[in-house]
Amino acid sequence: MLERFFTSCATRIATAAGQPITFMIAAGLILIWGATGPIFHYSDTWQLIVNTATTIITFLMVFLIQNSQNRDGAAMQAKLDELLRALDQAREQFIGIEHLTEQQIETIRSRLEDEVGCENGKPATADESVDRLLKRF
Repeated sequence: MLERFFTSCATRIATAAGQPITFMIAAGLILIWGATGPIFHYSDTWQLIVNTATTIITFLMVFLIQNSQNRDGAAMQAKLDELLRALDQAREQFIGIEHLTEQQIETIRSRLEDEVGCENGKPATADESVDRLLKRF
């Protein structure tokens, strides 16, 4: 229940944070804060208000945005895994490779590029590589 609530809140806040109006409101608040500087004689308290507010907002937004990105990445990976599973000629060994180390994934990526990249010892263009890959299907 708590996880569902957090997911719902994180989604709504991340969506709202990415809107132009949110940026305009934030920029407006900073302009208002800056304009009040002379009124408060640019005091330490005046500076502390914006420093504290921006630090707290940034700290919380990091967790919300990371949560949204993690869910988006997992959903995308599940969709790609389903495509690999559904296509007859796809190599199902690729399902779950996101759990490998970065070096292992780089090795796989490099071998895939080698597989479609060279013909007659000459590097292929991106278009040629894509064409060759598509011909496999």
